[in-house]
Amino acid sequence: MEVQQLPRGRHRLAREEVLASQRGRLLVAMSEAVAERGYAKTSVAEVLKRARVSRETFYEHFENKEHCFNAAYDGAAALLAAEIGSGLAASSEERDVAQRLNDLVSRYLTTLQEEPALARTFLVEVYAAGPAALERRVEVQNRFVDLVSFIAGAKDERQRFACEAVVAAVSALVTQRVCAGQTDELTQLEGPLADLVADLLDAVGLGSGAN
Repeated sequence: MEVQQLPRGRHRLAREEVLASQRGRLLVAMSEAVAERGYAKTSVAEVLKRARVSRETFYEHFENKEHCFNAAYDGAAALLAAEIGSGLAASSEERDVAQRLNDLVSRYLTTLQEEPALARTFLVEVYAAGPAALERRVEVQNRFVDLVSFIAGAKDERQRFACEAVVAAVSALVTQRVCAGQTDELTQLEGPLADLVADLLDAVGLGSGAN
């Protein structure tokens, strides 16, 4: 994640552009600070230093550190969703269920590996940021379950539960690697996860022959 610094001195940017730049820099700074220091040890002062904005500017955009973190989390979720959506759009409809889900998992892993601060914010530090952040995490997880269920063509509660298990397994295994500082190795999970997803879906009749 990268947001350009405003040009020094006088410029012709509209106020809306200035505010958007400031907010973007604050969100990136929050994600990077939290990824390096952890949510509990990240102060507003640290975010200000990284974003190169004043304390007054920070409070024009956010009520407090938690509010800023939640906005950063929402941004991470939106970026991840956009990357996955792009990957699925490029995936041929002729590919079977297991192949399309593998495309989804592949884009998920690649995005997190390429954005380590996003990965840490999205998967680890969210659990330290309070109830509102956890509600967001549950909501995003449920959206992933909905997406997997749609792709797999789940028709009943048993099949949807299998899709929920797929999402939970992928999330847990990836989170474990991120916690261990192995974010740069996430794409190595692609093959094992493809086998796991296929096995789970086959068990409820949503395997490679489904469409």
